[in-house]
Amino acid sequence: MPVQMKFDLPVRPALGRGDFYVTESNAVALGLVDTWPNWPNGKLVLVGPRGSGKTHLAHVWCAESGGRMVAARNLTDADVPSLAEAPICVEDVERIAGDTLAEEALFHLHNLVLANGHSMLLTATRAPTSWGLQLPDLASRMAGTTVAKMSLPDDLLLSAVLAKLFADRQIVPMADVIPYLVRWMPRSFEAAGRVVTHLDTEALGTPKGVTRTLARTALADLEFPEESASD
Repeated sequence: MPVQMKFDLPVRPALGRGDFYVTESNAVALGLVDTWPNWPNGKLVLVGPRGSGKTHLAHVWCAESGGRMVAARNLTDADVPSLAEAPICVEDVERIAGDTLAEEALFHLHNLVLANGHSMLLTATRAPTSWGLQLPDLASRMAGTTVAKMSLPDDLLLSAVLAKLFADRQIVPMADVIPYLVRWMPRSFEAAGRVVTHLDTEALGTPKGVTRTLARTALADLEFPEESASD
């Protein structure tokens, strides 16, 4: 029997507007992002669990607003005046809490972007009051920013996300795989990413590809806590 070889092909996530699935768990956040020309004070914080689609929605916003994206931790090496010449999305802002140079860079970027009449989108896993920012002026400006929350996924959204993650890897699972995963896996976008990545590896060389049996084994291999799975 021929041996199937594994090639480390890049995963190409689909990040367009049409690939963003809307359900009750993210509809409010999407609605707030869509109103970006009218954001109070020209800024919005997008909050949600890791893997909840914040980056995807940020890409959608950048495409519609003509904005750019930058990781908060990279601001110390960035050309802040140049970034402030267009709408800007700053990702993972809470990661720079306590980093004096990064906080100062974000403070200057915030002021320049708004002074130039552009919009600013910021992403994080928690609300600004929980970031632990040390620069008082920055902390007060962030605390006064409107927050859009993305919730943990409902069944419909988790199913769509799993389908998207499989499609990003050019995997077509058996029809009963996604319903099984939604029933038994943790209700987490991060968990969905781990499961699909694991199945991508484990399905290599198996004649039937990703099956329910393989999915059951994957959940056991990944050792998710029982309390995080669906009842």
